[in-house]
Amino acid sequence: MKSKNYKVVSLYCFFPFQGNLILDLKNKLLELENENDLSGLFIFASEGINGTICAEKNVIDIVINLLNKYADNRNLNIKVNFSKNKVFKKLKIKIKKEIVTMGVPEINPSDDNGAYIDSADWNRLIKKQNTIVIDTRNHYEVSIGTFQNSINPNTRNFSEFPKWVDEHLDTFLGNKESTNIAMFCTGGIRCEKATSLLKKKGYKNIFHLQGGILQYLDNIPKEENLFEGECYVFDKRVALDQELEKGSYSICHACGMPISIEDQKRKEYKKGIQCHFCIDQFSDNDRKRFEERQKQIDRLKVENHKIYKD
Repeated sequence: MKSKNYKVVSLYCFFPFQGNLILDLKNKLLELENENDLSGLFIFASEGINGTICAEKNVIDIVINLLNKYADNRNLNIKVNFSKNKVFKKLKIKIKKEIVTMGVPEINPSDDNGAYIDSADWNRLIKKQNTIVIDTRNHYEVSIGTFQNSINPNTRNFSEFPKWVDEHLDTFLGNKESTNIAMFCTGGIRCEKATSLLKKKGYKNIFHLQGGILQYLDNIPKEENLFEGECYVFDKRVALDQELEKGSYSICHACGMPISIEDQKRKEYKKGIQCHFCIDQFSDNDRKRFEERQKQIDRLKVENHKIYKD
């Protein structure tokens, strides 16, 4: 079985997306999946499109052309990298209230958001004395890599971010009129929505990293790179290194937390059953279930290996 050179594209676009068109696009994408080797995850909502897809280049081109028609050729904020293996099992399409869940219906990122900062200008901005840098991602994403001297809100999910802003943001601001607030995330969608929230609350000098960490790592040479560690991604690769290749982390299949090579050497770690993050989270019955699931996974791997050899 020869591995393919898959193109992995992350994208998002905030725009008014009508319900009948959402269903129409969903059906067309599922037809494409039936006829092609297309996998990934899309989230559609009345505020736009968010997703990551994985396929060979010609299939990706078809999908992007289709999305452009529905988004009226607005900027899809595309980030590209490559993988020798599929990074999703199949194509999933979810229709939700928001393409990234914050839970603040009165904001509209397509109408009002902060200033985009490209990768080169980002380095200059975050080095300024009067700039605070905020990582808008979840705590487990921040734990494996972030920008130097950035603030970690320590949120479990993005819907906790507005509360953190209300309770903590002002403590990091010196002069509200002159302090720059620079925010970033994986691909740009969360920090863009976060800037919309802050503008609604009356904050000034608000910026967000265009294309997020993925675009930054693609654009900035290693010797100028201010991002430390690896970047968590929501697919089979778990994390990408500075060259946007699969990193050193894997996933605990019990709790879903990213675990390093060092974590896997800890006495608490049992593959597919538990890690040091979740050792107290599950019952003995749960762990027996996880153990049986891991045995089945291992058996399938052995069987597939035999088929491959034959």
